[in-house]
Amino acid sequence: MREFVAEIVSMGRLRHRNLVQLLGYCRRKGELLLVYDYMPNGSLDKCLYDQPKMTLNWRQRFLVIKGVALGLLYLQEEWEQIVLHRDVKASNVLLDAELNGRLGDFGLARLYDHGADPQTTHIAGTLGYLAPEHTRTGKATTSTDVFAFGAFLLEVACGRRPIDPRAPTERVVLVDWVLGFYYRGELVEARDPNLGTEYIAEELELVLKLRLLCSHSEPRARPSMRQVFQYLERDVALPELLVNGEDLDEFAALFPHSSMALSVTASSTIVADSLLSGGR
Repeated sequence: MREFVAEIVSMGRLRHRNLVQLLGYCRRKGELLLVYDYMPNGSLDKCLYDQPKMTLNWRQRFLVIKGVALGLLYLQEEWEQIVLHRDVKASNVLLDAELNGRLGDFGLARLYDHGADPQTTHIAGTLGYLAPEHTRTGKATTSTDVFAFGAFLLEVACGRRPIDPRAPTERVVLVDWVLGFYYRGELVEARDPNLGTEYIAEELELVLKLRLLCSHSEPRARPSMRQVFQYLERDVALPELLVNGEDLDEFAALFPHSSMALSVTASSTIVADSLLSGGR
């Protein structure tokens, strides 16, 4: 209980326009409940899946994406401690009265000091958003949150869940389905059909390519959230993605601040390692 209260007190001090503000906690009949700001437009996944009359247009979706990216950047780099959310997904992104995206539900979050090594040792998260190394080691890092953010990007752009067992076989795993469009040079065709023709092709393609980068099988090859936001703002050009596993040294050079030892030898490895397992 002391650890729970200490963590809630710390998270209650988080202040960012793209995070749902934690107001406090209460205990009721043995249950510990967290109290957050009320978000009148509910969760993003309901707009994507359950409420077709409330379908967000591309401009609104892109602003939500950038807002969540800013929220994660704050959690990972700009607060006094590093906060691992561990459950980034559309259902945990809430929409305020102006349809701004705010990341909420910190029930699985873990805090640790900058420069320290996170000590989480069990799998936590949701099927379809878990990085492959997390399912092997149980260790969550800022890079595993980047991976989950990548899955979130596809949700928003494609209007589909990362894994849908009810879909036809070729569409069960969303990232594999999108890779097929990428290899054929038809990436924007993977968009949510509810968008119709009202979208900006360059932004949509950027989001879809960024997801493929965030889902890299080598954690150190994934961009940081600061890089992610720079890509979204177009302050930095997105590197071209490899489709044949060649010129890996050149690909590693795209991330000069990482000491990478890439294990990918073919594009099929990227696909295989992006198949997710585990969950809570």
